[in-house]
Amino acid sequence: MANQSFIGRRKTSTARVYVQPGSGKIVINNKPFETYFVLPSQQNTVQLPFEVTETKGKYDLKVTVRGGGITGQADAVQLGVARALNTLEPETHSALKSHSLLTRDDRMVERKKYGQPKARKRFQFSKR
Repeated sequence: MANQSFIGRRKTSTARVYVQPGSGKIVINNKPFETYFVLPSQQNTVQLPFEVTETKGKYDLKVTVRGGGITGQADAVQLGVARALNTLEPETHSALKSHSLLTRDDRMVERKKYGQPKARKRFQFSKR
C-alpha cells in the first residue's frame, strides 16, 4: 500500500499522493504542509476530503506536486487525496461524490490567438 500512488491534476499542476496509515502528518515536496500551503483557503482545500469522510488524523500523506501555480497545486492535491480515500475506503465514495471531490476539473487556460493581444481581447478598432 505504501508503494501505491494516486494522481491528481488541475490546470497544469500534477500531484502524486502517497498514503499510509498514520497520525495525519502531511508532507508536500519534502516541506511541512503548513509551510508549503500558507493560505488557510489552500489548507482547507487539501483537507476537505478528510473532513467529508471523517478520516482526519487517520492517514499520513507524502505528496510530490509539480507545475502550475499554488492554487492549482492545492486543487491537484485535493483530487489525489480524494481518489486515495475512495480506493482505501470504498464506503466513503458517496460522500466524496456528493461534494464533487472525485471529478477532475478540466478547465484550462485558453490559448492566445494571432492578431490579438490575448486570448479574447482585441486591439482597438480604428475606422480610419
